[in-house]
Amino acid sequence: MKTISEFVDGERITTQLMVVSALKGVTNNGLSYLTIDLRDASGTINGKKWEVSAYDEETFQAGTVVEVTGDVIFYKTSLQLKILSAKKVDEDEIDLMKFVKGPPVEKEILIDRLNEHIASIKDKECRAIVTSIVEEHAKKIFDYPAAVSIHHEFASGLLFHTVSMADIAKLLADYYKDIDRDILLGGVILHDVGKTIEFEGSVVYKYSVEGKLIGHISIMVAVIRETAKKLGITSEIPLLLEHMVLSHHGEYEFGSPVLPLTKEAILLNYIDNIDSKMAIINKALEDVKPGEFSQKIFALDGRTLYKPKKN
Repeated sequence: MKTISEFVDGERITTQLMVVSALKGVTNNGLSYLTIDLRDASGTINGKKWEVSAYDEETFQAGTVVEVTGDVIFYKTSLQLKILSAKKVDEDEIDLMKFVKGPPVEKEILIDRLNEHIASIKDKECRAIVTSIVEEHAKKIFDYPAAVSIHHEFASGLLFHTVSMADIAKLLADYYKDIDRDILLGGVILHDVGKTIEFEGSVVYKYSVEGKLIGHISIMVAVIRETAKKLGITSEIPLLLEHMVLSHHGEYEFGSPVLPLTKEAILLNYIDNIDSKMAIINKALEDVKPGEFSQKIFALDGRTLYKPKKN
């Protein structure tokens, strides 16, 4: 099957694509049509489905992978797809990597690295809490993005973000010897696990009802407390981990219910900020030519970044 980047004007294709959005319209003659944005890992294309049936409306739902037959047409300045027919692809037949970008490191390698970080936690209670939570939410931790649109918004982005932060945490803990390495590492690994409940979806992700009403920070605090209770842990460890999660955004205006009040919590906030900002910067500079500036970056106060010329 051809990917979008391989489409050629005038050809008829049959391939699997993911529906990003579908908007219903009506012609002057009163006939319904759909304007559909479709994508795979190679790019996106706009499509039109004319003479829309109830089946079409049910089929073209955001997040659905469909097998499409259509004609590729050059319209104005870009290729478009005149959709002739489509059918849903069963979820168990979907290869996610065909429709969204994956992490820059293979998922299996990232999983191994995460497990190594967990195994390195020496405090038995801290390791037990982290292990229990990761095992319970493993599939979503391994597959979900770290955000819907801001940073690490690709498949397995949450896993990549977590492992990257754990790598940084290990370096800092080796340098600052008085840091509680176990609490820092435990906080890093758990800080965004609540997003596996805050988000929902299998290809296109959106905020769940619980995510909108409560948010991943509060969700995770409840999970830590419940897990500690289940494991019979009554020490200060759960409280310290809860504080790491509650304060990891660093400021009230950024969504933290409390400010970081331990050395480990302060480090977690900085590590999270570094890794998320670098992901945003790399994405902004990805298609920028050396010697030119990026578009304005909202997350960096609207700054444009310069990509130096290579010698």
